[in-house]
Amino acid sequence: MIFAFSILFGWILNLSFFLWVGSSFPVWAQLLGILIQTHLYTGIFITLHDSVHGSITPNRKLNRAIGYACAKIFAFNNYSRLSRKHHLHHKHVTSSEDPDFAENQNFIRWYISFVLAYVDGWQILFMAITFNVLKLWFPAESLILFWILPSVLSTFQLFYFGTYLPHRHPEELESPNKSRSQPLNHTLAFFSCYFFGYHEEHHMAPYLPWWKLAKAKEDLKKAVPDTETRSYFVSKLEL
Repeated sequence: MIFAFSILFGWILNLSFFLWVGSSFPVWAQLLGILIQTHLYTGIFITLHDSVHGSITPNRKLNRAIGYACAKIFAFNNYSRLSRKHHLHHKHVTSSEDPDFAENQNFIRWYISFVLAYVDGWQILFMAITFNVLKLWFPAESLILFWILPSVLSTFQLFYFGTYLPHRHPEELESPNKSRSQPLNHTLAFFSCYFFGYHEEHHMAPYLPWWKLAKAKEDLKKAVPDTETRSYFVSKLEL
């Protein structure tokens, strides 16, 4: 709950600050604001993702409410649709029934198919309405730089580190989860995608929230790296 609300309030505060005064800052400061907001947008989606797995709080109604709020913040996503498709991803990873996977491994084509699987006309309409309402108080340039652009950049970040790198060329993967993980480096893992690059660990233990994947990565590193032993080890982890 602390992590979830920290990300939510951080997103609100950073966006509000740069919408009000960001246009008066030098270019380097505006770029920094965009990068921070992009990272916070990614955190919003990761929090939504944890809600889908029921790992924010044992209170199911509150868990869903937080996930629903994050879904709407992130370009008015449909929480129920996203939840349904994400569970299909875990059940049928890298198969024809996986909504996140594309047979064509070209990055751009895969990214487009990934986005189109989750975006609909209602989202675009609500974003357009919100943009025009916010223009009553904030400059259009600031809205584009600090509200729209970071959300778009965040989808690239989420796709690249959370789907493309872990699941590309599944025929090369020995893991039954058809996933690969980035090397152990918590600093890079956090700033790249909130430890979501430790992706095999996520598929082995999807009940773990993002901030526990670092410990899972460390503990799994010590385990015997065969499938049966690693699966047993994950089931016994006290994280």
